[in-house]
Amino acid sequence: MEALLRWNSPELGKVSPLDFIPVAEETGLIVLIGEWVLRTACAQAKIWQMEEGLSSLRIAVNLSPRQLADSDFIERVAIILQETGLRPDLLELEITESLLMQDGLLESLRSLKQLGVKLSIDDFGTGYSNLGYLQRFPVDRLKIDKSFVKNIDRQSDHDSITAAVIAMARSLRLAVIAEGVETARQLAVLRVLDCDEMQGYYFSRPQPPEKILAVLKGYCKLD
Repeated sequence: MEALLRWNSPELGKVSPLDFIPVAEETGLIVLIGEWVLRTACAQAKIWQMEEGLSSLRIAVNLSPRQLADSDFIERVAIILQETGLRPDLLELEITESLLMQDGLLESLRSLKQLGVKLSIDDFGTGYSNLGYLQRFPVDRLKIDKSFVKNIDRQSDHDSITAAVIAMARSLRLAVIAEGVETARQLAVLRVLDCDEMQGYYFSRPQPPEKILAVLKGYCKLD
């Protein structure tokens, strides 16, 4: 699962994250919003585990630069895990590739790993990091950006890029997630390329918590 933020405003109606997230980042409100999202996601994951038997369900939450720059962020994550009772290894925190260049990030990620959480690099392939950074940082997964997946069934160069990312991840002992899978053909190509995990509209559009179980039951038998 990946937590996605949506805003249904009584005055403005449905507001796209593309509109309100930049404002939240600029004003600093993203720190409070991000903490609420993290606590809500962890609490919901714990409910699914306790009440529905989804004992191995992993929940992913995106982090913003502002959150990682907050000196109290690591402590907040530890408190949320303690309050919700979620196993740390079932929480995956996602950072963008461009953040690898941020000063002090390595120390922050190492502190998060000491808590036991999983770390992934989101939108991989759109930034400017190098292999040296990937070797230094304690990440667990790479998420291939959807721009490469979009035409993977029609453009051989996209197949080659995705295959190269997967091979590179294997050499670094990292798992790979492909974003933006929308067709059976894309799924088939990614399977041939031995991609570990996939997400996208082919499986389900974003859903509120009360509808998630129905989606899961359509694909697998609950424990």
